[in-house]
Amino acid sequence: MQRVREILKRGRGRNIQRVIKGLRPVLRGWANYFNLVDVKRPLEALDQWIRRRLRGLIWRQWKRRATRRRKLRGLGLDAYRAWKSAGNGRGPWWNAGASHMNQALPRKWFYDQGLISILDTVRWLKRSA
Repeated sequence: MQRVREILKRGRGRNIQRVIKGLRPVLRGWANYFNLVDVKRPLEALDQWIRRRLRGLIWRQWKRRATRRRKLRGLGLDAYRAWKSAGNGRGPWWNAGASHMNQALPRKWFYDQGLISILDTVRWLKRSA
C-alpha cells in the first residue's frame, strides 16, 4: 500500500491516465500474489481503497470551487448538487468517499481510463489456470 501512496503522490500534477498506467504493474503484481487466496472481501476493499485514493487525487487537481463545480457538472451531476458539493469545505479524503464523487466517477469510469481491478484479475487468473 505504501507503493500505491508513493505513485499517487507523484500524480498530483499529472494526467490521471498516466497515474493509472503507473499503477497497473503494481496492481498486476498484487493480483498474482493474491491469486493464492480464496477470499473476496479484502480484494474488494483494496479495489475500493485505490479508487477512493484516485478520487481524492482528482479532487485535489480541481483546486478551485468553480473548477470543481464545472467538472462535476461535466461528469453528470445536476447543477445544484454540483454547486453544493464543490463548496462544501471538506477535505479530499472525505469528498473522495462522498456520494457525489462516487456518482460522478463510478467504477466504470476508472475501468474506462485503464484501471484494473485486483479482484477481477484474480478471478480471471483462476479461470484461465
